[in-house]
Amino acid sequence: MNTSILSKNIQDFITLNSSESITKLALQKNPFPEVEWILILNQIEAKAKAKDKLPTWFSTQNIIYPSKISVEQTSSEKTAAYKASLIDGKSLIDLTGGFGVDDYYFAKKFKSVTHCEINEELSTIVKHNFQQLQIENCTFYAGDSAAALNDADQKWDWIYIDPSRRNDAKGKVFMLKDCLPNVPQSLDLYFEKTDAILIKTAPLLDISAGLSELKFVKNIHIIALENEVKELLFEIHKNFVGDITLKTANILKDKTETFEFALDGETQFLSYQLPQKYLYEPNSAIMKSGGFDEVSSFFKINKLHKHSHLYTSEDLIDFPGRSFEIEKTISYNKNEMKTVLLNQQANVTTRNFPETVENIRKKWKIKNGGNKYCFFTTDKNDNKIVLICRKIN
Repeated sequence: MNTSILSKNIQDFITLNSSESITKLALQKNPFPEVEWILILNQIEAKAKAKDKLPTWFSTQNIIYPSKISVEQTSSEKTAAYKASLIDGKSLIDLTGGFGVDDYYFAKKFKSVTHCEINEELSTIVKHNFQQLQIENCTFYAGDSAAALNDADQKWDWIYIDPSRRNDAKGKVFMLKDCLPNVPQSLDLYFEKTDAILIKTAPLLDISAGLSELKFVKNIHIIALENEVKELLFEIHKNFVGDITLKTANILKDKTETFEFALDGETQFLSYQLPQKYLYEPNSAIMKSGGFDEVSSFFKINKLHKHSHLYTSEDLIDFPGRSFEIEKTISYNKNEMKTVLLNQQANVTTRNFPETVENIRKKWKIKNGGNKYCFFTTDKNDNKIVLICRKIN
């Protein structure tokens, strides 16, 4: 860790230029010849990445950033805070500590947190940053996390793991066994040290594939931020037997949309109906969950078609996703399209439809944007239709 970048003049320069173009700055002469220019530029670029994602770090003085890739790969503060709200206890060990964002929030919930990081320089950086952030209940272990577990003569209330894909696993189907650490292979070791494990994975992991590799899964959490799925969490409790609960959360600026259901529970699916007065599109976390019949059952709303994953009702409900009032329903044919949508401006979405948004726009010369929302989809009678809507929320 190069502490020379902590000099007040350099820190002021980094802050002053955190919104400037790195490409332009790189062409300038280094005003601090005693420090490599590339180091200063890296700090500016990483800090810029942290502005929206890590506002606490961005606004705290004398923070040292690792590479911008480490900042890009770390949890955002919003998802880290949500994760920390799911579990509690006295002690937690993070086997893949990284830049420490998750541990910052875990430290607010647990009496003690152990941050393990195989990259010694990154471990040192996080230790320094936690001093600036006034986190005093975290200890740091620089080295292999398996060694940290074996060396410690203690048990923890929770083990947290965020395994990373091995470079040689590119192109393969994403499996936990292709990650470091290899969680499925190490579960027995982990359960010697804890009774509860929280595993974070990338959103592209297939949930059923994750379940096939793990045991004792109690809850699966799907976390989205502003309607983009960011991570999956597998919550494992030693010797747990029972129904697995799937919990979704879509974190928005002013609220968090949540929905949950038992993975293998009985569902009283409502029915398929032609479009009624209102249309509902589930948020991305629910879409990832696959709980489409459960949505219909819980909210008592009808599906348009088995594969459309759009819902409709006569009365407006509070729904975890986007809600629309249907102003007009037309058949997808040349005459209707020419009359209603040719050369118009609209937001176009397809669900269970044979053409792409790009092709539809090109074919019917539909400009993007405006207040009109058009859903190209299939109804319960397998007819191709277009729902012309006004967005409610």
